[in-house]
Formats: sequence, C-alpha cells, structure tokens
Amino acid sequence: MSQTPIEFKGSSFTLSVVHLHHSQPEVIRQALQDKIDQAPAFLQNAPVVLNVSALAGDINWKQIQQAVSATGLRIVGVSGCKDDALKKMIARAGLPVLSEGKEQRNHAEPVAAEAPTPVAESASKTRIINTPVRSGQQIYARNADLIVTSSVSAGAELVADGNIHIYGMMRGRALAGASGDRDCQIFCTNLVAELVSIAGEYWIMDQIPTEFFGKAARLCLTEGALTIQTLN
Repeated sequence: MSQTPIEFKGSSFTLSVVHLHHSQPEVIRQALQDKIDQAPAFLQNAPVVLNVSALAGDINWKQIQQAVSATGLRIVGVSGCKDDALKKMIARAGLPVLSEGKEQRNHAEPVAAEAPTPVAESASKTRIINTPVRSGQQIYARNADLIVTSSVSAGAELVADGNIHIYGMMRGRALAGASGDRDCQIFCTNLVAELVSIAGEYWIMDQIPTEFFGKAARLCLTEGALTIQTLN
C-alpha cells in the first residue's frame, strides 16, 4: 500500500490542437461543428488545446471560449499565446497557458554560443511492434517513428511523434506527427483505416479516395493539406 495519498506519474495522451485563424466566435463555432459532424466518433466531447498564435488585435476570449464549448469540445489548455493581457484573461477563465516544446527550443536557439556538435544529435529513434494491434489498444511512439509489422484492428490507435509505417492490414486510426511535425508521413501496405492524421490534419474513412482504399499508400502534407499517393 502506498505511503502517500497521491502519486504523480508521467503519462501520454492524444490531444488535438485547434489552431484558430479567425477571431469571430460564430465563425469558429460553425467551423468546429462542421469538423465534428465529419468525425463524431473521433471528436465528440474531445479534449482539445487551442492555439492562438495566429490571432491579433482585440480578442473577446470569453466569447471564443463559449463558442468552442458550445460544440461539446473540452478546452484543456491554450498554446501560442504571446500577449500578456490575453494570458491574464485565459488564466482568469481557469485554463492553463501552455508552452509548446518547439517554441521553447526556438526561443533558446539564439542564446547558444555554438551549434550542437553532430555527436549530440542522436539518430531518430524507432519503435517496432511485431504483434497485431487489437481493438482498444493504443501504441504511442514518443519522439520516434513507429513501425508495425502486423495488422491493426478497427478501434486500435497508432500515435507517433514521427512517421508511421504499417506492413499489414490497417483498419484502425493512425496519427503521425502528434507533436506537430508537419513533415511526418504515413506509409501503409493495405489502407482501410478509420482515420489517418498528420500533425492534426485528418481524413476519416469516407474521405480516403476510393482508388487508394485497400491499397498500398503513402500520405503526407502538401501546402498544409493531406495528400495521398501510391506506395511503390
């Protein structure tokens, strides 16, 4: 039995980041509702982080918060906030202001006197799964690529901060670039996925072009949009 009533432990959860490019609450609400209607099983009552880095000028934070909450999404934090007044409004609303890892690294780069030596830059890690991924399972490759050599059942979820490779039947969900890396890709030998996502841009099953459904395919982002091509 534990000697303390509580215990802090690190863990990993999949969170969608909603990047706001418009400050009008009703426009935001409608755009979010349209997305939720496309993938209700994935987004209904989902926890999200709002990224406000693209917003400028006067912002009615209370109305924006109400617009997002009206769709059923649960705001668990706000990122990309550089305005002190907005930070105070967010804090008064009871929400944490989050600093994303990439922002912290970019901020620290000018301070460094010398560039890191090649020895300090470790090779990209890879997590390899050689057994079938069953419904209800989630596999997460933190700061790494993910390779699955077997099948992925419907209801299973693959999440990686890097690329995802599936060398079997892919029926579940694949979310590459989970930390926001938009250069990540998904490679699959038999694509019948419930959902595919790269850095928050996603397609549900009905949006996958029919000519690629059940085929070997490669997905990536081109000019911010998901694209697909035959995997040769």
